[in-house]
Amino acid sequence: MEEKEMKPEVEKQEEQEKETSEMVPKQDYDELEDRYKRILAEFENFKKRSGKEREGLYHSILSDVIEVVLPIVDNLENAAKVETADENYKQGVELVLKQFKDVLSAKGVEEIKAIGETFDPELHEAVGSIQDDHLGEKEVAQEYRKGYKIGNRVIRHSMVVVAN
Repeated sequence: MEEKEMKPEVEKQEEQEKETSEMVPKQDYDELEDRYKRILAEFENFKKRSGKEREGLYHSILSDVIEVVLPIVDNLENAAKVETADENYKQGVELVLKQFKDVLSAKGVEEIKAIGETFDPELHEAVGSIQDDHLGEKEVAQEYRKGYKIGNRVIRHSMVVVAN
Protein backbone atom coordinates (compact mmCIF):
# COMPACT_ATOMS: atom_id res chain seq x y z
CA MET A 1 0.00 0.00 0.00
CA GLU A 2 2.80 2.35 0.62
CA GLU A 3 3.84 2.14 -3.00
CA LYS A 4 0.41 3.28 -4.14
CA GLU A 5 0.55 6.27 -1.80
CA MET A 6 4.07 7.17 -2.93
CA LYS A 7 3.19 7.09 -6.57
CA PRO A 8 0.69 10.00 -6.47
CA GLU A 9 3.14 12.03 -4.38
CA VAL A 10 5.96 11.45 -6.87
CA GLU A 11 3.67 12.41 -9.77
CA LYS A 12 2.65 15.62 -8.00
CA GLN A 13 6.27 16.49 -7.33
CA GLU A 14 7.21 15.83 -10.97
CA GLU A 15 4.34 18.03 -12.19
CA GLN A 16 5.46 20.88 -9.93
CA GLU A 17 9.05 20.59 -11.16
CA LYS A 18 7.82 20.55 -14.75
CA GLU A 19 5.73 23.71 -14.23
CA THR A 20 8.63 25.47 -12.51
CA SER A 21 11.08 24.58 -15.27
CA GLU A 22 8.67 25.79 -18.01
CA MET A 23 8.02 29.17 -16.39
CA VAL A 24 10.17 32.07 -17.53
CA PRO A 25 11.15 34.59 -14.90
CA LYS A 26 9.06 37.79 -15.15
CA GLN A 27 12.10 39.96 -15.91
CA ASP A 28 13.11 37.74 -18.84
CA TYR A 29 9.54 37.67 -20.10
CA ASP A 30 9.31 41.50 -19.96
CA GLU A 31 12.60 41.81 -21.85
CA LEU A 32 11.41 39.40 -24.53
CA GLU A 33 8.09 41.19 -24.84
CA ASP A 34 9.87 44.55 -25.14
CA ARG A 35 12.21 43.18 -27.84
CA TYR A 36 9.23 41.74 -29.70
CA LYS A 37 7.40 45.08 -29.65
CA ARG A 38 10.49 46.97 -30.82
CA ILE A 39 11.16 44.54 -33.66
CA LEU A 40 7.50 44.70 -34.69
CA ALA A 41 7.63 48.52 -34.71
CA GLU A 42 10.87 48.48 -36.72
CA PHE A 43 9.29 46.12 -39.23
CA GLU A 44 6.23 48.36 -39.62
CA ASN A 45 8.49 51.39 -40.15
CA PHE A 46 10.50 49.42 -42.71
CA LYS A 47 7.34 48.51 -44.62
CA LYS A 48 6.21 52.16 -44.70
CA ARG A 49 9.65 53.42 -45.70
CA SER A 50 10.12 50.84 -48.45
CA GLY A 51 6.60 51.58 -49.76
CA LYS A 52 7.43 55.29 -49.98
CA GLU A 53 10.75 54.55 -51.66
CA ARG A 54 9.08 52.24 -54.16
CA GLU A 55 6.43 54.86 -54.95
CA GLY A 56 9.10 57.54 -55.31
CA LEU A 57 11.10 55.36 -57.65
CA TYR A 58 7.99 54.63 -59.72
CA HIS A 59 7.19 58.35 -60.06
CA SER A 60 10.82 59.11 -60.90
CA ILE A 61 10.91 56.54 -63.70
CA LEU A 62 7.48 57.59 -64.95
CA SER A 63 8.59 61.24 -64.97
CA ASP A 64 11.67 60.36 -67.03
CA VAL A 65 9.59 58.47 -69.59
CA ILE A 66 6.90 61.18 -69.77
CA GLU A 67 9.56 63.89 -70.17
CA VAL A 68 10.78 62.16 -73.34
CA VAL A 69 7.21 61.94 -74.72
CA LEU A 70 6.24 65.57 -74.05
CA PRO A 71 7.96 67.03 -77.16
CA ILE A 72 5.86 64.63 -79.25
CA VAL A 73 2.71 65.95 -77.57
CA ASP A 74 3.89 69.53 -78.24
CA ASN A 75 4.41 68.75 -81.93
CA LEU A 76 0.99 67.11 -82.20
CA GLU A 77 -0.63 70.17 -80.58
CA ASN A 78 1.14 72.42 -83.08
CA ALA A 79 0.10 70.16 -85.96
CA ALA A 80 -3.53 70.27 -84.78
CA LYS A 81 -3.47 74.10 -84.82
CA VAL A 82 -2.27 74.32 -88.43
CA GLU A 83 -4.94 75.01 -91.05
CA THR A 84 -5.18 72.31 -93.69
CA ALA A 85 -7.47 71.53 -96.61
CA ASP A 86 -7.58 67.85 -95.67
CA GLU A 87 -10.02 67.60 -92.74
CA ASN A 88 -9.49 63.83 -92.38
CA TYR A 89 -5.77 64.43 -91.86
CA LYS A 90 -6.48 67.06 -89.22
CA GLN A 91 -8.95 64.75 -87.44
CA GLY A 92 -6.33 61.99 -87.43
CA VAL A 93 -3.77 64.29 -85.81
CA GLU A 94 -6.34 65.42 -83.24
CA LEU A 95 -7.25 61.79 -82.49
CA VAL A 96 -3.61 60.83 -81.89
CA LEU A 97 -3.17 63.93 -79.70
CA LYS A 98 -6.26 62.96 -77.70
CA GLN A 99 -4.92 59.43 -77.21
CA PHE A 100 -1.61 60.78 -75.93
CA LYS A 101 -3.39 63.13 -73.52
CA ASP A 102 -5.66 60.32 -72.31
CA VAL A 103 -2.63 58.13 -71.57
CA LEU A 104 -0.94 60.99 -69.71
CA SER A 105 -4.01 61.71 -67.60
CA ALA A 106 -4.45 57.98 -66.87
CA LYS A 107 -0.94 57.99 -65.42
CA GLY A 108 -1.73 61.04 -63.25
CA VAL A 109 0.00 63.63 -65.44
CA GLU A 110 -1.64 67.07 -65.36
CA GLU A 111 -1.02 70.22 -67.36
CA ILE A 112 0.18 73.15 -65.27
CA LYS A 113 -2.22 76.08 -65.52
CA ALA A 114 -0.35 79.17 -66.66
CA ILE A 115 -2.19 81.95 -68.51
CA GLY A 116 -4.00 84.24 -66.09
CA GLU A 117 -2.35 82.63 -63.05
CA THR A 118 0.08 84.33 -60.70
CA PHE A 119 3.70 83.49 -61.55
CA ASP A 120 4.98 80.64 -59.37
CA PRO A 121 8.69 79.78 -59.76
CA GLU A 122 7.91 76.24 -58.55
CA LEU A 123 5.70 75.69 -61.62
CA HIS A 124 6.70 78.32 -64.19
CA GLU A 125 9.90 79.35 -65.91
CA ALA A 126 9.89 83.02 -66.88
CA VAL A 127 11.49 83.63 -70.29
CA GLY A 128 10.36 87.22 -70.66
CA SER A 129 8.35 90.04 -69.17
CA ILE A 130 6.01 92.67 -70.57
CA GLN A 131 4.36 95.84 -69.36
CA ASP A 132 0.58 95.57 -69.49
CA ASP A 133 -1.77 97.74 -67.44
CA HIS A 134 -4.66 95.33 -67.99
CA LEU A 135 -2.88 92.47 -66.21
CA GLY A 136 -2.02 92.20 -62.54
CA GLU A 137 1.46 92.17 -61.12
CA LYS A 138 3.34 88.89 -61.73
CA GLU A 139 0.44 87.53 -63.79
CA VAL A 140 1.30 85.10 -66.58
CA ALA A 141 0.48 86.79 -69.90
CA GLN A 142 1.68 84.20 -72.45
CA GLU A 143 2.72 80.58 -72.47
CA TYR A 144 5.42 79.40 -74.90
CA ARG A 145 5.55 75.80 -73.75
CA LYS A 146 3.14 73.88 -71.54
CA GLY A 147 4.33 72.47 -68.25
CA TYR A 148 3.31 69.15 -66.73
CA LYS A 149 3.32 67.59 -63.28
CA ILE A 150 2.50 64.33 -61.52
CA GLY A 151 0.88 65.10 -58.19
CA ASN A 152 3.15 67.75 -56.66
CA ARG A 153 6.20 66.71 -58.69
CA VAL A 154 6.95 68.95 -61.70
CA ILE A 155 8.00 67.04 -64.81
CA ARG A 156 8.53 70.12 -66.96
CA HIS A 157 8.06 73.78 -66.03
CA SER A 158 5.83 76.02 -68.14
CA MET A 159 7.79 78.56 -70.19
CA VAL A 160 5.91 81.82 -69.70
CA VAL A 161 5.97 85.58 -70.18
CA VAL A 162 5.13 87.51 -67.02
CA ALA A 163 3.46 90.92 -66.78
CA ASN A 164 5.01 93.46 -64.42
